[in-house]
Amino acid sequence: MKAIALCLLMIAGSFTAAFAAPEAGKPALDFTLKDTAGKEVKLSDYKGKFVVLEWVNFGCPFVKKHYDSHNMQKLQKEFTDKGVVWLSICSSAPGKQGNMCPADAAAAAKALGFSATEYLIDEDGKVGNLYGARTTPEMFVVDPKGDVVYMGAIDDRPSPDPASLEGATNYVKTALTEAMAGKPVTTPVTKSYGCSVKY
Repeated sequence: MKAIALCLLMIAGSFTAAFAAPEAGKPALDFTLKDTAGKEVKLSDYKGKFVVLEWVNFGCPFVKKHYDSHNMQKLQKEFTDKGVVWLSICSSAPGKQGNMCPADAAAAAKALGFSATEYLIDEDGKVGNLYGARTTPEMFVVDPKGDVVYMGAIDDRPSPDPASLEGATNYVKTALTEAMAGKPVTTPVTKSYGCSVKY
């Protein structure tokens, strides 16, 4: 009986570890996804670099606010030009808002002037659920050691209105600027806002 109980405890511990959500200050959870060209992209391949994870759904009004205004693309370009890897992840399931075949996703990204490093497809939702992603947009910043230094909203204006961008505090920009300067991130966790991820 003791052996069975110990075995069950070990299984329970493994289950918890396998499905533990990321935490600020702790290692980011590794994953592998395919981009729109079918190439496998692994998070751990970018260890040694700053990485942004952005949950995206081009049909979501909150995402549209950031893309139609080019706010997101400007942020992507500003930091990818500085060597940051930006991975945009779509966890929309087949038949749900935001889900597109790879060719359509690539075309949509191009039309929007997408400046991320990769658009990654997670239509079974494994990576979204691994990260506990619940909204689009939802953002994570990973440092060169592989630790999460920021997680949450893109900014402090939980509205789909583009006018709300005026005067907004961009948490992702602040976190990257501070971390890249070797400073601790002032606000490492915020509550994300937006549309629900369409699992």
